[in-house]
Amino acid sequence: MNEQRRYAVIVNPSSGGGRGGRALPEVERRLRERGLEFRTVTSASLEHGIEQAIAAHEGGELPVVMSGDGLIGQIGGALAGRGATMGILPGGRGNDLARVLGIPAEIEGAIEVLTAGSEREIDVGEVNGSRFLGIASTGFDSDANRVANETRFIRGGLVYAYAALRTLAAWKPATFTVTLDGAETLTVTGYSVAVANSRAYGGGMFIAPDAELDDGRFDIVIGGEAGKLRFLANLPKVFKGTHVEEDEVTVRRASVVEVSADRPFGIYADGELLSDLPARLRVLERALRVVAPPAGAPR
Repeated sequence: MNEQRRYAVIVNPSSGGGRGGRALPEVERRLRERGLEFRTVTSASLEHGIEQAIAAHEGGELPVVMSGDGLIGQIGGALAGRGATMGILPGGRGNDLARVLGIPAEIEGAIEVLTAGSEREIDVGEVNGSRFLGIASTGFDSDANRVANETRFIRGGLVYAYAALRTLAAWKPATFTVTLDGAETLTVTGYSVAVANSRAYGGGMFIAPDAELDDGRFDIVIGGEAGKLRFLANLPKVFKGTHVEEDEVTVRRASVVEVSADRPFGIYADGELLSDLPARLRVLERALRVVAPPAGAPR
């Protein structure tokens, strides 16, 4: 019975420009009103949050992460393969995994999903041994992610649009080599390679609109060469996912992906720098359970 569950709410108070910390009192109040047994853990770092989530699972509690995609992704990756279930309360700037899972951004709706207790299994991605839940990207995307993480004066999803414009001003095309399941190799000069376990990143950019969290494959979206003005004109299409219809965009699917480039790039996933190129990525099929509406439920 869901009423018998004990919850460990792991919160990053500084996530989303302090959104997590500001929302915590309301979350605690609403959980108490429902008569639920819970305790709150303030996360001091990624490592501390991961340790606390593992300890909560091993102690019979359900770890509930109230933060942005970075902490959610790292804790989810650490819990994968342990037979664990993770709850999510959106508390960051982008909240893209929650968006794709159908978990509401507002507190009451998110708690309603949490206490309803429906679970689904999702895939987990791995890049050079580091795990992620959403989208691993490199090239233009990783440069823009770095700018977004360094920006403090813009809140919400607008920070990602700002970062894209800043990055575009200095961008020079790169050449990427992408090998898919050891069977097909693509060499593309252009902007970026996104290896997507989920559909969205960057605060609602649907870079891989057809990706599924539980199909055992990545959607690989490669942005080829285009003029900066054309790139800028196409940027709004990413929020609808219609950019994949453009000639310079290549989409493939694979379970194992190898990526390299003609100059150094990091690989970011769930908003965090996880590795550097060259990289090997693979899917861990249905390795994590999350509390979320069933797949296919209305969002």
